[in-house]
Amino acid sequence: MRPGWLVAVALVAMACNQAVATPTSNVASSSRVLVAAPDFGDQPSFADRTGRLPVLSLQSLFHPAYIVPADPTQVRTLLVTGDVIPARGVNYYATARHDFLWPFRPTADYTKNADITNINLEAPLFAGCRVDPGPSFTFCGDARFVNGLTLMGADVVNLANNHLSNYGAEGITLTDQLLHQHGMQTSGLGPVAVIDVRGIKFGFIGFNGVGRAIDKTALKQGIARARQLADIVVVQFHWGKEYERLPKADPGVPTPDDPVVIAHNTIDWGADIVIGNHPHWYQGVEVYHGKLITYAHGNFVFDQMWSEETREGIIGTYTFYGTQLVAASWKAYRIYDYGQPVFMTVRDNATALQTMEAASDQLAVRLHEPTTSPVPAMPPAPAIAPEHPPTS
Repeated sequence: MRPGWLVAVALVAMACNQAVATPTSNVASSSRVLVAAPDFGDQPSFADRTGRLPVLSLQSLFHPAYIVPADPTQVRTLLVTGDVIPARGVNYYATARHDFLWPFRPTADYTKNADITNINLEAPLFAGCRVDPGPSFTFCGDARFVNGLTLMGADVVNLANNHLSNYGAEGITLTDQLLHQHGMQTSGLGPVAVIDVRGIKFGFIGFNGVGRAIDKTALKQGIARARQLADIVVVQFHWGKEYERLPKADPGVPTPDDPVVIAHNTIDWGADIVIGNHPHWYQGVEVYHGKLITYAHGNFVFDQMWSEETREGIIGTYTFYGTQLVAASWKAYRIYDYGQPVFMTVRDNATALQTMEAASDQLAVRLHEPTTSPVPAMPPAPAIAPEHPPTS
């Protein structure tokens, strides 16, 4: 036996010799007080316990547990619509009605109730635009539609898309001037549109990727320039394949960029939120490195009545606490009478949001990112609704 073992044995023997016997008793111990299991549902939230804002996720977006404090000193809201195209049939029916506020009336009280309302205008507006409801793909709208944009509370108008240039540089210039004359700022033409909301500055830039590739050098430089001028950088894109529920490239148009790749680059280069449009269907969203990417909001004002999917869209309200996005909500609508969006019933709205959540989860699975739980089933394709709204 090794000397070390001898020492160990000796120590154990000494401990045994010095042990004190435990006294025994035949008296029963007192009964323990029963305590209910803790109910973690009534505990303070992560944000309340730590003083830190919650981490953004698909789960927190579609099934929010965090209640945003009603503190106007900290909270700012950004509202975003789908594509606004007051051309072709919309222009025809508004002219026939002598009412250029008509497309915007049913939703105006909602869309103007945000700190900033941001739209994508996809048709030049000028006096003398020819009224033609035919199947033309050369778009323009009457200049009086600007009053509808005022009614809906538009603050920032993105002009970087594939139809704003349908009437050349003059059409773009006339539209830009018209919007500024009516108190709106424009993005997508180079300068950063900056809006100060109670001390927090939002900077908006826009890029068109339909018919051409997005200039990544210009994108990176634009984000850097916006970051110098603003606290929150909002980048809006016109991109992706049409009539799809998930974002993808469309080389045949050509729309060569993969929106997912461009969106990830945009966040990596310093954007706080990415806004997407063009596909004419609303699409799933993504949370990438804690930032929200919206790929498409659908049509908002347009005459594509030939399918239910092109008649449906969502309005997104994105809520910031300070400079951090902490919540989002979406409200679905359906287009009637070739140009007028009307909010859906509660049941149809729930189906649209389930479709959006399911699409977001499908994208997350494809990108190996966290999904919501449980993952909802994708609802079937919607049935065609009547041409006129139920109340007419």
